[in-house]
Amino acid sequence: MTVTDQQDQKAAPKPVGLGVVGWLRWGWRTLTSMRTALILLFLFALASVPGSVFPQRAVDPGQVARYFADDRVKAEWLDRFWLFDVFRSPWFAAIYLLLFLSLIGCVLPRTLAHLKEIRRRPPAAPRNLLRLPHHAEFAADLDVAGAAAALRKRRFRVDTGPDWVAAEKGHLRETGNLVFHVSLLVLLLAVGAGSLYGYKGNVLVVEGDGFANTVAAYDRYSPGASVNAESLEPFSFRLTDFQATYIGPGHEKVGQPLTYSAKLSVLDAPGAPERTVDLRVNEPLDVNGTLTYLIGHGYAPVFRVTDGKGQVAYEGPVPCLTSNTSTYESECVIKVPDARPQQLAFLGRFLPSTLPVGEEWISVFPGAANPTVQIWPFSGDLGLDSGVPQSVYDLGAHKNLKPLGTMTEQPRPLAVGQSLDLPDGAGKIEFTGVKEWISLQTTYDPGRMPALLASIAAVIGLVLSLTVRRRRVWVRMKDGQVTVGGLSRTEGSNFTDEFAEIVASLNPRSGVPDDR
Repeated sequence: MTVTDQQDQKAAPKPVGLGVVGWLRWGWRTLTSMRTALILLFLFALASVPGSVFPQRAVDPGQVARYFADDRVKAEWLDRFWLFDVFRSPWFAAIYLLLFLSLIGCVLPRTLAHLKEIRRRPPAAPRNLLRLPHHAEFAADLDVAGAAAALRKRRFRVDTGPDWVAAEKGHLRETGNLVFHVSLLVLLLAVGAGSLYGYKGNVLVVEGDGFANTVAAYDRYSPGASVNAESLEPFSFRLTDFQATYIGPGHEKVGQPLTYSAKLSVLDAPGAPERTVDLRVNEPLDVNGTLTYLIGHGYAPVFRVTDGKGQVAYEGPVPCLTSNTSTYESECVIKVPDARPQQLAFLGRFLPSTLPVGEEWISVFPGAANPTVQIWPFSGDLGLDSGVPQSVYDLGAHKNLKPLGTMTEQPRPLAVGQSLDLPDGAGKIEFTGVKEWISLQTTYDPGRMPALLASIAAVIGLVLSLTVRRRRVWVRMKDGQVTVGGLSRTEGSNFTDEFAEIVASLNPRSGVPDDR
């Protein structure tokens, strides 16, 4: 290597990197490519799967609580990855936003290009049509007007020249493709609008009780970012009756539920006339777009607790949580902070259809054929004045609560109308009746109807993109000789039969009638 060559190498400029702008352009092109959009769409569907596998707090908080009670360590790990709040998790939101941006970058340029393509005339006929994949030549007295009319009859877009006709159709294929992608974009917008302006609320209502659609009335309330207390529809209702039917004895599926029906007396607004609604599963109460669904039910035995001073310290129904869904065996907690001289608490086990088995009692049917309840009494300080929130369904590990009397594993159950005298003159508890409760979910989602329409449009667009074929036909006429050429622009499509029909329609001597 000479000195001159070494100097030339030193003087040669070094390659310049992409720089910040270059990397941004590369990132945007990668994000808005069709391959990236398909990958993100697959990830979006995959990320939605845990939402149907694991219970979600926004839908069934009771099931989530049971998950923690059964295996707290496993539930805590699942909660760290937001698997009980999948659709509110940061990783789901990241996929959602990236898919949204990718679809915008894919769809808008393709839509503009498609609009230009639709307005463009079919290209002029090539000189040698016999070189095309589909071609034919015959002698006929055919003019430009006749050929154009025959092709228009087959719904081709036609352009003509001095001795040629160009025809094209199949733009609906790309239109369907764009409709499909635009529909996905609208669907994402609808879901986002529902999350921003919608809300969900869960509440438990016992037979005979009422509910008003206010924030304070909900057991669990999840509003969107732009929802306030005034946004709620001002309706109210009272649960007058609940009926559940089950398959009776003598059938292999005994105890399987058949129907659930809740009768509501509804006021759509203060001062509005009352109407009766029969609320069923998947048949929600609809008040100006706010939907109330029946999602669960259980039993609420009615108790009267008399304290040691002879005063009625508590009277009313107590909702029980179902511990066995096949027999509706349930567990409940009764807290009596107004009892004197000491506060009282009770653990209850409700059996809808009681049957003794040895020294134990079990429920054999979900219907309340022979309802009883087993009671475990406690006395002491409930800790309600400590300021620490407590669950009404859990007695907790209260150190200041002591068992009253001898605690047995299987106390004799009380039937309706029976009572249990508490030891040490602490009073008594009476089992006076049985009611039922229902759990409801109230939702308002302004994106629900746009999402439905977008889903329908997506299906239509997908059908068009899969069934419509893009093809072109040219006809040249010269000295009584007609040459026809055809080209299919859809890969894998069979254009042979249709091209033969087109040739037959242009050749009056073929003897083949043009049914179209």
